[in-house]
Amino acid sequence: MNYTSAEAAKLLRRLNEEHEALLELERQSASFVAAVSEDIESIRPTYDLVVVQGKLAEIEAKVRKVKHALNIFNSTHTVPGFGMTIDQLLVYIPQLSQRKMKLRNMAGVLPKARVKGRSAVNSAVIEYTYANYDVEKAKAAADAVSEELARAQTALDKVNNTETMEIDL
Repeated sequence: MNYTSAEAAKLLRRLNEEHEALLELERQSASFVAAVSEDIESIRPTYDLVVVQGKLAEIEAKVRKVKHALNIFNSTHTVPGFGMTIDQLLVYIPQLSQRKMKLRNMAGVLPKARVKGRSAVNSAVIEYTYANYDVEKAKAAADAVSEELARAQTALDKVNNTETMEIDL
């Protein structure tokens, strides 16, 4: 069956939820406590080890297939306008986010700022911190990185929601 990357991610989430629910059911029913005076068979929860293990293994096999298909898709599909595969873009986006944050911080400083909170021996000495770069250029660079980040995210969203991969479950 064909899935977009977004659909495959949702399928993976659903499979993981099914797996966790089955594990929880197993935790609750694989053993039980009964008083000596109770009829054990009347309070025994329904649990079949072979059936549950089979269902868990089936779900795990599907998870492996979906993750493998996503890995192949991400490592072979080039994102239009970037010349990078999806997996490369998934590294590039956090790098851009970090660069944007750093440049925004650099753009937010004053070119010359008085140092506050220091108790100098000679209070007549006033210290200043100087930006060793053009603050306006830092702002322009932050804006450019922000635009590139938005463009990369949009391109990735488009690929994830339009291009399909075959997953044989």
